[in-house]
Amino acid sequence: MRLASAAPDPGTGGGGTGGLNHSNGPWTSASGTAGDLRTSTETSRSALGPGHEGVESGAAGFSSVAALKSVLTSWEERLQAVRDECEQLKGTLLTVAKEMGETETAIETSFKGVDGGGKADGKR
Repeated sequence: MRLASAAPDPGTGGGGTGGLNHSNGPWTSASGTAGDLRTSTETSRSALGPGHEGVESGAAGFSSVAALKSVLTSWEERLQAVRDECEQLKGTLLTVAKEMGETETAIETSFKGVDGGGKADGKR
């Protein structure tokens, strides 16, 4: 896609020489990364509980058991929030990729058949 207002260098006033290239690749990739992070966060969150099994019985009477339980709960809540945010972000990024790809296709289609005053090979 060409931008009519893009000039090769500021102040020349020449338009139509800059290019705007869009690809849904970065959006799709970012969505995949968010999905991967969601999965690894959930895996880590799920491992916290079993990792603390037996601590209460093995350390009965120590005041640190209550503090450890509080920290466990806090981390489980934090990781759950990260997991949920990654899930939402994954969907949003996929939506952007789809919309940007569809918009690019619609724009390209709308320009087909329009004589841009170029050479027969389509280049200026």
